[in-house]
Amino acid sequence: MLLYDDVIEEYRDFAAYAAGDSPCFEAWAREVTEDPEVLAWLGTLPPIKRQPNLVLAAARWHGAPAPGPYDGVRRVLLEQEAEVRATVMARATQTNEVGRLATLVPVMGLVEGPLALIEVGASAGLCLFPDRYDYAWPPVGGLRGSGGPVLTADATGPLPVPAAHPRVAWRGGVDLNPLDVSDPDAMAWLENLVWPEQDERRRRLRAAVDVARQDPPALRAGDLFDHLGDLLEEAAPHGTPVVFHSAVIAYLEEPDRRRFHALMTDLVATGRCRWISNEGRRVLPDVLVGREVPSGRFVTALDGVAVAASHGHGHAIDWLS
Repeated sequence: MLLYDDVIEEYRDFAAYAAGDSPCFEAWAREVTEDPEVLAWLGTLPPIKRQPNLVLAAARWHGAPAPGPYDGVRRVLLEQEAEVRATVMARATQTNEVGRLATLVPVMGLVEGPLALIEVGASAGLCLFPDRYDYAWPPVGGLRGSGGPVLTADATGPLPVPAAHPRVAWRGGVDLNPLDVSDPDAMAWLENLVWPEQDERRRRLRAAVDVARQDPPALRAGDLFDHLGDLLEEAAPHGTPVVFHSAVIAYLEEPDRRRFHALMTDLVATGRCRWISNEGRRVLPDVLVGREVPSGRFVTALDGVAVAASHGHGHAIDWLS
């Protein structure tokens, strides 16, 4: 998904991203691009707050029926403008899609364990428990034995199916506004961020919250640049530090994206950590990709080198040869 670009292009890009996963969001986003009144309202928001996921979630939070016709979301946006604006300004798209672990775990399997996991943009920390899930990568193989829910990603290419679950010796993370898995309002907002037709994702989210509540992760509130160094120091005695993130760096402005890439490149080069990134194809343009990644796919990379093109919510992984 594009952020900080022309709002029409941003919503067109989101429509392409949603295609095949949410007919409702795909249609809503396309309608927005042809609605001068809604576009004018979006233009009054700060750029980071115009993002489709956030705006459409806020409209649903205030009663827009979904799935439902565009007229419903339009009416909420314009007739409940003050309430929607307050929600947009106060909330964030901390989707915390645990299904992405199905595309991250094969990469984690390439790192010598035990692992000391540090998640950047951790939200509620649901993705910090890769060892508590089982995995299926049809038609390539799977990984069972954790006793937890099964996460599935359709696989193509020479996917390196891990022989065992990641050994996680330590887990922590940082987020500007970490969410408490014991807070009903915060978890209701997380559920509201799940796209309209995706009942399976809603069930998976509830299961992930149950997993995290058994052992709530240690999350720091603040800027990643302020806390990453301390987290690395804390993690290092426990195992191989692995900094990972998924659909997070898009929320940084362009200069901070470059700063983050330079920071992680240096940390990897000096042996302080391994780095697993999973972002939209234009978010970290210096991540090395050997071939074109299709629109709507994330670039999944290890230490700054792309290894897979992945579905943004973890439904599929195309391992790059």
